[in-house]
Amino acid sequence: MDRSEDTGGDGDHCASTSPTPAPPTAAGPPYAECVLCREPTEYPESTKGATLCPVCEWQEAQRTACSG
Repeated sequence: MDRSEDTGGDGDHCASTSPTPAPPTAAGPPYAECVLCREPTEYPESTKGATLCPVCEWQEAQRTACSG
């Protein structure tokens, strides 16, 4: 059976969690540095917490995604 046709069963394999709201994007420099690769992010320097560039953000989402 094709996964796109799988609508039955016991539902999602992942626990449903509400997504974390994204911080506001910066209108212009200065941009915050990515905590993993030190590249500029799309977030202002005033953003609290760990800021990730789009590439690292995508890779982190892949690592933490449900693999079931």
